Amino acid sequence: MNRKHFLSALAGAGMSIPLLDRFAGAATPSTLSIPPYLKPGDTIGITCPAGYITAEEIQPAVRIMESWGFKIAVGNTVGKRDYTFGGTDAERLQDLQAMLDNPGIHAIMCARGGYGCARIVDQLDFSKFRERPKWVIGFSDVTVLHCHINRHFSIATLHSKMCNSFPDNLAQADPEVQDTILSIRNALTGKPMRYTAPPESSNRAGTASGVLIGGNLAMIQSISGTDSEIDTIGKILFLEDAGEYLYSLDRMLGNLQRSRKFDSLAGLIIGGFNRIKPDDPGEEFGHTVNDMVLQRVKDFRYPVCFNFPVGHQRNNYALKCGVMHRLRVAGDGVELREMG
Repeated sequence: MNRKHFLSALAGAGMSIPLLDRFAGAATPSTLSIPPYLKPGDTIGITCPAGYITAEEIQPAVRIMESWGFKIAVGNTVGKRDYTFGGTDAERLQDLQAMLDNPGIHAIMCARGGYGCARIVDQLDFSKFRERPKWVIGFSDVTVLHCHINRHFSIATLHSKMCNSFPDNLAQADPEVQDTILSIRNALTGKPMRYTAPPESSNRAGTASGVLIGGNLAMIQSISGTDSEIDTIGKILFLEDAGEYLYSLDRMLGNLQRSRKFDSLAGLIIGGFNRIKPDDPGEEFGHTVNDMVLQRVKDFRYPVCFNFPVGHQRNNYALKCGVMHRLRVAGDGVELREMG
């Protein structure tokens, strides 16, 4: 796929785009809070609220982010391991809580995904974070934090690659990898973002505006009915996943449909659904991801796009969750633009 189909940062002020108030319950810019954008000398904390990672494995991310002019504070959970976790629940909770509370930490990058955020999110105290918002960065299992923070505080977060996805040498990395890593810097420093994707035959045309929210489908389905449950009314929802069976994806999409998460969307973005597990012989499911999605949203008229550059893949670009965006799906392709 050509690089022009992916992400570019818009220099200067964003274009003025009128807000389309399609839903009475939709969030408006006045109800949203965007953490301060980072400037040289600010500190990014690295912590492991989910899976484990070694101190050596985060070094490429540390070097690259320091080259952007940021200081790095490595949390106590980096290098710790409790089976699959980056330390015990208590250790991961304490490390993330300390970074949420510390006014000297200006953004928090989760070192990797895996599993674990849902085990500690209910014990987190967000009172100081609410008073002094800061960027929380990550994807996959970190979807739990994105959804929880958006639902309760309407504070923007950053869905993006994490430390385990930074290349050893950015200058020598594939151009697509360079672009995705640099999109993190662009987003954190306040550049209005614009994302494009090529046309797809399954796309449903239309234009809509709303707060961008979403992430990993399995995580969103797993927190249904909990205090972290995603609020989709009037939102542009994006979904991605990896390593699942087709029938499992259909079951998760069915959960979102039955819990009415698709009913009042402004728009729907489907990212990468990769490494799908093969069906057992004689037990073939017989439907593609595109088929499943379109069947679940056939009664609604909002725009839908597929194969968007987000997910467990190389072209996983930084998306500002909790920020107003405009989505345009047309015959010539897809554009998702941050509303300045």
